[in-house]
Amino acid sequence: MSGASTFEESVRTFLAYLRDQRRASPRTLRAYVGDLGQFETFLVEEHCDGEAPPPSGIDTLAVRGFVASLSRKGLGKSSIARKLSAVRSFLRFFVRDGHIEVNPAEGIPTPRVPKPLPRTLTVDEVFNLLERIAGDDPASLRDRAILELLYAAGLRVSELVSLDLHDVDLTSQIVRVLGKGGKERMVPFGDKAEGSIRAWLDASTGRRSAKSSDPDALFLNLRGGRLTDRSVRRILNRRMDEAAIFAKISPHALRHSFATHMLGAGADLRAIQELLGHASLSTTQVYTHVTTDALMRIYDKAHPRSQRRSARGNE
Repeated sequence: MSGASTFEESVRTFLAYLRDQRRASPRTLRAYVGDLGQFETFLVEEHCDGEAPPPSGIDTLAVRGFVASLSRKGLGKSSIARKLSAVRSFLRFFVRDGHIEVNPAEGIPTPRVPKPLPRTLTVDEVFNLLERIAGDDPASLRDRAILELLYAAGLRVSELVSLDLHDVDLTSQIVRVLGKGGKERMVPFGDKAEGSIRAWLDASTGRRSAKSSDPDALFLNLRGGRLTDRSVRRILNRRMDEAAIFAKISPHALRHSFATHMLGAGADLRAIQELLGHASLSTTQVYTHVTTDALMRIYDKAHPRSQRRSARGNE
């Protein structure tokens, strides 16, 4: 049992535990100091004796009041969620330590923090990126095939680097993908991706020798081994620099761009769900942040009672 008798002593005990047993970084420790310091200030202001109580004297009402005070001050949901998490972890430590029986912060709901929209490239940026890779050396042919397929099929990078030669049917323009949870899906791709993959396969024939560590891999590094996720990230960063597209993105952004551009062109959300291999439609709905203009164009084209469509028909 910690035996801490004051709030400040309790905080020091908790920080020592984080530092010595959990090996928390200095940055994490500073964040806890700041968040728990704000909680202490609130408790001092709420108690008539001007002193923050130890963990045993903190109840659910006090924690709820702290969260409400942060909201009144205009803090964002993510900041409130982090501070509540700090208080919850602090009090949970003293439950495990046997100093208190119940964590008064455990039942308080964390504010729902909206997920940030995924970073995407515009159609023009994607075309510029791909068309700038014009060399006929093996590295250029491979890099173009990689980025073409990521964008054409909306693949995860882990799915792309795990592809073998037999997973790709160039005649039918279909790639067999093993996604999360071992779920298999068949994804189509277009002429540009097909041509790029054919060019890469022709150039990589000599690398698929008995000495190659993984000759069946679709994409190889220049030593004949299978590419890694990190290698694809480096390839994208280099090609982005060459195309003068100054955006900090990961290869996953090409998957986001695929979904966003498909949706913006009027593709059905459930079809995109199948192509991406999402188990739930709610996961795919993050891509519904298409522009209002794009939505209006789709509505005008599709809805039989669209006023703009009717107006054009009467002209």
